[in-house]
Amino acid sequence: MEESFSYVNIFETKGIEYLMTIAFFAILIPFWLYLKNPMAVKEKFKQVIGILSEKILKIPLGLFYSKNHTWMQLEKSGNAKVGLDDLLMHITGEVNLSNIKQPGDKVSPGDIIAQIEQDGKQLNISSPISGEIKSVNTSINENPGIMNEDPYGKGWILKIKPEKWIAETNSCLVAEDAEKWAKEELARFKDFAAISVKKLSPEMSQVIMQEGGELSDNPLSDMPNEVWRDFQAQFLDQIG
Repeated sequence: MEESFSYVNIFETKGIEYLMTIAFFAILIPFWLYLKNPMAVKEKFKQVIGILSEKILKIPLGLFYSKNHTWMQLEKSGNAKVGLDDLLMHITGEVNLSNIKQPGDKVSPGDIIAQIEQDGKQLNISSPISGEIKSVNTSINENPGIMNEDPYGKGWILKIKPEKWIAETNSCLVAEDAEKWAKEELARFKDFAAISVKKLSPEMSQVIMQEGGELSDNPLSDMPNEVWRDFQAQFLDQIG
């Protein structure tokens, strides 16, 4: 039996009334939610338009965080994964990795293990621990954005066989202390950015700072090389 199809013009039926009703509630519901909890809705809007706030930071509690914005995780093999924390990735935006230490290289705390680059600007990343480089995450070269998308998973940089794990992680931050520190670092960076913006043009200020003094996401990407150097000294040249 051959099936037949018919065309229905919704403008000649009640279909258009249903669509108008749906559109009405699509507008009404967000407005009602705003009236009920304006602060929560405002926070959601901030996330959508790219505001750098502590609400968007990812801080897994089972990792060791160094004050130079690297993290470490000791594996069953005895090797320690090392990567960049989520706050640093939100501050810089997408970057490329270069001059990475290679397997067999020995490093000590403070030794440069890699550099991150963006449009001719760069930052040095120092090792938080001593030991031998065992492997490097080569997938980062093919997809640098993975460090931003999954900094604590697929975005790790390299693995080190630690020599003094207990002694050198004693000053690292873990669990709730890491959460508190990350929030304090964000507040410190806001002050740093405000001072840096004063040195820049008013136009640059509008790009980096939002209404109410909030920071745009990836603020460092809009700042010149001199600010990157200051950021290096104040935020990354610290170990522990």
